[in-house]
Amino acid sequence: MKFSLKLLLSTVMVLAAALGFTGYFFVNYVFETSLSREARQALDENSILRFAFETAALNVPTKYDVLQDHTLEQIASNLETSGQRTGRLLRLSGEEKNVLYASEGFEADSALLLQAEENVRSWQVIFLSGRYYVQTVSGLHAMDRMLYLETLRDVSEVFEERELGFVVYRRVTVLMLALGACIMHFIASVLTRPIRQLKKATKRMAAGEYGYRAKRLSADELGQLTRDFNRMAQALEENMKELEAQVQDREDFVAAFAHELKTPLTSIIGYADMLRSRRLDEEKSFLSANYIYTEGKRLEAMSLRLLDIIVTKRQKVEFQTVSVQLLFDYLQEMFTAREDMEFLFSCEEAMVSMEANLIKTVLINLVDNACKASEEHGRVAVTGKREDAGYRFAVQDHGVGIEREEISKITKAFYMVDKSRARSKNGAGLGLALCVEILALHGSRLKIESETGKGSRFSFVLPMAEREAV
Repeated sequence: MKFSLKLLLSTVMVLAAALGFTGYFFVNYVFETSLSREARQALDENSILRFAFETAALNVPTKYDVLQDHTLEQIASNLETSGQRTGRLLRLSGEEKNVLYASEGFEADSALLLQAEENVRSWQVIFLSGRYYVQTVSGLHAMDRMLYLETLRDVSEVFEERELGFVVYRRVTVLMLALGACIMHFIASVLTRPIRQLKKATKRMAAGEYGYRAKRLSADELGQLTRDFNRMAQALEENMKELEAQVQDREDFVAAFAHELKTPLTSIIGYADMLRSRRLDEEKSFLSANYIYTEGKRLEAMSLRLLDIIVTKRQKVEFQTVSVQLLFDYLQEMFTAREDMEFLFSCEEAMVSMEANLIKTVLINLVDNACKASEEHGRVAVTGKREDAGYRFAVQDHGVGIEREEISKITKAFYMVDKSRARSKNGAGLGLALCVEILALHGSRLKIESETGKGSRFSFVLPMAEREAV
């Protein structure tokens, strides 16, 4: 069952119960008020008749010390006759509560009479011949006799009004329920519209349309739920895109890895088959063996780089406080022996928190890449400088540079901007990927600035040691 239908039915049930109880108590309240008024009027009429009876008894000529029964009957008959237009019914009983006179149609039992007491007025509602009456009884004194006067007052109209009230109220209740159901159906439709929007969004997302968002229709809790749902959908879409990118990167990695293996293996197999299948002169034998050795070394370098990447992702780094000057002395000693390039090393002395061997690997890879991107006898500058964010290491060359659209791709494994140039210098496109992983372990990232034909600048920032920072 739909939520809007549940809301509608629940509201109609509550409204029906409220109207039912309210109508019942309201009609009964009016009925009880009217019946009490009729009872008071009946008691007042009984008092008037009692006074009239006592007055009439005092005016009767006395032949005896005690009024005779026939005299009492005559007085009662006169009282009844004087009230014919009002439909008055009365009954007169003696000391022993025996009936002395009763109007025609006075068929009430003697239960109320038997309970009657002197100086006490009593009343009850009785049902006779399809009509409702208020029966009253009170005691009176006629000379030396104690008598009891009963009256009947027709109150059927009060009961008929109650029945009519119930009928009218039932009709009004049905009308109100129908009108309330229509109004509540509209309200429920409006209130549950955000839920329908979320349901639609859920279905479309389940069908693969991850970019679909539910429209926010209100600022209440449902509006907040819609906003949270859209945030969740946004996070889900981003995660899906990230997973798709990871899958694509993995596929590209496997394809590139297979391709990088195929090229040297083809050369190795070809030259090895040449050496195995025919007799070559010394020069050709040397060239063949040299190709095999060169391609083998490239495979070895590639496997070592891959191993470094895998190990770097899994290992935990223990940081030490290292002098930047010692690090630059190591690089200068390592690269200045090369006569085909011009190197410039400059740094500001500082103590930096790092894993020294891994950062050496990063800087060596960056300097090596700068050499590969530069022409022979080109200049490569390695600098270190204090900044507010920490200590920045930078490697800059003046080589071929990198296209803007290539910058975001060069840190992927096996990606090479100029594959022929990289392979000719024994590259496999793994150096920058390794650098990115190492810097991630240090909470840093590689910043790449490049302009085609003018060179590139690779830099990263490491935190300075606490005592140095102070």
